[in-house]
Amino acid sequence: MRLTESAWVTIGLVGQFFFTMRFVVQWIATEKKRKSVVPETFWYFSIVGSLVLLAYSIYRKDPVFILGQSFGTTVYLRNLYFINKEKKDVSP
Repeated sequence: MRLTESAWVTIGLVGQFFFTMRFVVQWIATEKKRKSVVPETFWYFSIVGSLVLLAYSIYRKDPVFILGQSFGTTVYLRNLYFINKEKKDVSP
């Protein structure tokens, strides 16, 4: 495997790690509260994982993966927008 190819496989694995960590964070938060919880950190891991996987899918020239990650990133950013808007509306 060429060095460039190895680097991109590593990038893809890093993206997948961040994407997986969002579920770990959500699971821990849910177990602590004993009810379904989606912490803000979930969305940050989602964005980082999605952007890294998007870069990887662009390198791979995979249109299905590119579309999926592009749409997901939009949703994750929108959720953070609403979370931050709510924080501003609540603060004195």
